[in-house]
Amino acid sequence: MRSATSAGEDRCIMATYVDILKSEFPQIDQEVFNYIKGVLDCGGADFEDDEEVFEAIGGVLQQVSADCKNEEDVRDICLQMFNTLTLQNGHGSQKQLLLDAPVQLSQISAESVTTTKDVQGIWMLKRSQNTTVDAKKLEKAEAKLKAKHERRNDKDGQKTTTPIVLEEASASQASNKKDTRIDLSGRNRCYDIRIENFDVSFGERSLLQGAEVMLAAGRRYGLIGRNGLGKTTLLKMLASRSLRVPVHISILHVEQEVAGDETLALQSVLESDTLREGLLLEEKQLNARIAAGTTDGAESVRLSEIYVQLEEMEADKAPAKASVILAGLGFSAKMQTQTTKEFSGGWRMRLALARALFAKPDLLLLDEPTNMLDVRAILWLENYLQTWQSTILVVSHDRDFLNAVVTDIIHLHTQRLDSYRGDYENFVKTKEDRLKNQQREYEAQLQYREHIQVFIDRFRFNANRAAQVQSKLKLLEKLPELKPLEKETEVTLRFPDSFEKLSPPILQLDEVEFYYSPDRRLFTGLNVSADLESRICIVGENGAGKSTMLKLLMGELTPINGVRQAHRSLKMGYFSQHHVDQLDLNVCSIELLLNKFPGRNEEEYRHQLGGYGITGELATRPVASLSGGQKSRVAFAQMTMPCPNFYILDEPTNHLDMETIEALAKALGKFKGGVVLVSHDERLIRLVCKELWVCEKGAVRRIDGGFDEYRDILQEQFRKEGYL
Repeated sequence: MRSATSAGEDRCIMATYVDILKSEFPQIDQEVFNYIKGVLDCGGADFEDDEEVFEAIGGVLQQVSADCKNEEDVRDICLQMFNTLTLQNGHGSQKQLLLDAPVQLSQISAESVTTTKDVQGIWMLKRSQNTTVDAKKLEKAEAKLKAKHERRNDKDGQKTTTPIVLEEASASQASNKKDTRIDLSGRNRCYDIRIENFDVSFGERSLLQGAEVMLAAGRRYGLIGRNGLGKTTLLKMLASRSLRVPVHISILHVEQEVAGDETLALQSVLESDTLREGLLLEEKQLNARIAAGTTDGAESVRLSEIYVQLEEMEADKAPAKASVILAGLGFSAKMQTQTTKEFSGGWRMRLALARALFAKPDLLLLDEPTNMLDVRAILWLENYLQTWQSTILVVSHDRDFLNAVVTDIIHLHTQRLDSYRGDYENFVKTKEDRLKNQQREYEAQLQYREHIQVFIDRFRFNANRAAQVQSKLKLLEKLPELKPLEKETEVTLRFPDSFEKLSPPILQLDEVEFYYSPDRRLFTGLNVSADLESRICIVGENGAGKSTMLKLLMGELTPINGVRQAHRSLKMGYFSQHHVDQLDLNVCSIELLLNKFPGRNEEEYRHQLGGYGITGELATRPVASLSGGQKSRVAFAQMTMPCPNFYILDEPTNHLDMETIEALAKALGKFKGGVVLVSHDERLIRLVCKELWVCEKGAVRRIDGGFDEYRDILQEQFRKEGYL
């Protein structure tokens, strides 16, 4: 009796792999067939054995076959195809082309999808009703094939020295041909945005599944959710139009800082209005031609049209409007005339925000805009956005900012998006009510099921009640699946206490004078002190010297004049606003602690990280792959491991979600030691601080009325300066 392998070889002599594919899978989708053919055409000469063929296309073939063929059958088919390829390549009957990377079906444009007659593109919707293949399977097959090429390159001596490669985000959604045709025809004039049945993933990790979002024109949405769930990724998918947004809707995502060059700050903002800039340039060119006498009447007509357009958009008032925006965000008159290259990264981010506010896109996407701002600028931005006419989608951890700005909340959780009308406080109340109703409904359903089950158990063996029991069993089977209420885990942070009592003075600065250059004195006659009971918050405009004062308190900077005094047993923990950026991104969190504090076992490092929400697989992932909030938690774990008795925190809430900020406030409240922090987060200030210090004009003064008094002072300044 001949072996299966011999039979397969004979069959391969008579048939090509294309024939085998069509014969074994007669119902295969054309797109899938083209994909598999492309893989085998391009990589056929490169397959070493049938196992590699199975790795490349086996998963896709199993999807195609559904329940008709098991894995063993598919492996046999892959063997036949491999033998066919071997014979073809050996005889040179088929020219093999090698590509640098596998064919990426996901990159095929939406336009090409719409031209495919009656076929939903498999790369557009993984749950397509017209295809049996999951797009994720195709992507995995492509990835396996690419990995195989890379392994072979390594064997051939092509060494790779590239740093860690992060996963990339991707999005897919159902393709609505009607909406696409209307969109491309230019007849769509609606400024509402509705995206249905879409998925977003980050590498192999699914962030959203079958999600839906509706953004009504002119409303201001706050996107909230725990760290690492995909809020920033969703904004990027919208900004890149990986999720379909009507082409006539302009989008501006404030993500990257303005490039540093010779452009003046004010001019940089003005240039963001491309329509105005284009009209001014055309006006200048036409006037030059008219002055040279090289024109006909058409130029004069066009020039008149340009003047009308410029007048309608009030182009002459643009510099004043841009200046008001810049001033509101903290740029003095002198700073507005400086070149962009003279500013630090934080100020260039403010410039990017100013450009977006001036350009007024149809959809403005903001990701943690308050991170780059001081309290004064945040308050101005709140007032400015309250009169914003177009649509806003903002990710923010600042609940007071959300309460002041947004009209709706979108809550990202458990791979879906839930919408709520109203500000953040209304969201909290409505969410609690929903959870209570869902819990009551769950309990009622559970009680109903138990009641039916009691009847079934009681009369199961009663012949007279057999019909009723069968009826109850069928009723029980038809009831929807009962799912317990999903509750988000509570975030907890813990700052370990140091129980050693220290007698005052603990930490103080006496008559301190400090400057980086003699012509710009930051502090003169500075007198401040703190003890183990202190809960002090420092506020003030960016550049006023808040971070410098923290470094003076820590002893990192030496006063020009005056004295710093610190208790000999004072043990300080410091969280810098740039602390996250200074972490080693190429190692996992466990390795990071191991390198910083060697000599302990892995369980101790895991326990330390677990106290800040970095548990399980998160602790073994490269720090670079973590979200901003997760990196902050790693930084907290690193800072608290030596058990300091005094903490100095510089903007600790940047990138943290609201639940973690609440947990941070509780942890600081319970901590038996001193705390001095610089923060712009109103919620944290109100929850933690007993003293408010304002840093301005070379001095530090205490405000007895706390944050409310400081807010009133700023509002009055805005009114006097005409920024409101």
